[in-house]
Amino acid sequence: MKRRDDTNAMNPLLTTGLTTGTDPQRGGPTSLSVNLNKVALLRNQRTLTIPSVVRAAQTVLEAGAQGITVHPRPDQRHIRTHDVHELAAMLKAWPQVEYNLEGNPFHNLMDLVRELRPHQATFVPDSVEQATSDHGWNLPADSARLLPLIDECRSLGVRVSLFMDPTPEAMAEAAALGAERVELYTEAYARAHGTPQQDAVLARYAEAGMAARRCGLQLNAGHDLNRDNLTDFLRAVPGVREVSIGHALIADALELGLAETVRDYLRCIHRAAAP
Repeated sequence: MKRRDDTNAMNPLLTTGLTTGTDPQRGGPTSLSVNLNKVALLRNQRTLTIPSVVRAAQTVLEAGAQGITVHPRPDQRHIRTHDVHELAAMLKAWPQVEYNLEGNPFHNLMDLVRELRPHQATFVPDSVEQATSDHGWNLPADSARLLPLIDECRSLGVRVSLFMDPTPEAMAEAAALGAERVELYTEAYARAHGTPQQDAVLARYAEAGMAARRCGLQLNAGHDLNRDNLTDFLRAVPGVREVSIGHALIADALELGLAETVRDYLRCIHRAAAP
């Protein structure tokens, strides 16, 4: 697959990051994007409007988070279509904040991307019945299906990040498709953290990260990252531009409060960047 070079300049966060090599939101440490799915899941247990997804977004941004992530599924089990639109409207007052829509581009994701043109679309190969994402794209087997959708996102000025297992040999194909980033699926690392397998697993992620950067890809990471394992991961895998964290962060908020939890995750990130 030949990589395209006609990225539209409509997305300032995308073009700044690509042309300068600096973090498009901060110019420094890894950015924290908070996934709000679990806030919506709790709300949906009753026919009420609490907790408010928009209010939660405002709280995490006021506490210092640099991005908002949502994963709207076809069954609307947590984030619903109106949430995606209401967040987009709210974020107009936060132009420096990245809005990341993630999901399967062959389900309901692309309609929202076409309408809202978020800063980033994270393509995830989940099935309708999956409880949560559990694997990355299989490249090159999935390449022919992904290519036209990646091209379309680029024409809309939307950065594409592909959800990927830590497979170094797949990174060149991801770059050839025109993706700007890959999000390393970190569940295997989270399971190994604190065990004798931790170093070997981390080495695999570091190798995948280096392979991605050699191909011109930028790195995101997410899934089961938490306050215990985040710093170790970022120290071992240099160059991660963004981590997307939801389940653990919302669980921690039950004890610490939402704003203080965000601040603590930011401290984890800054510890990783410290000399």
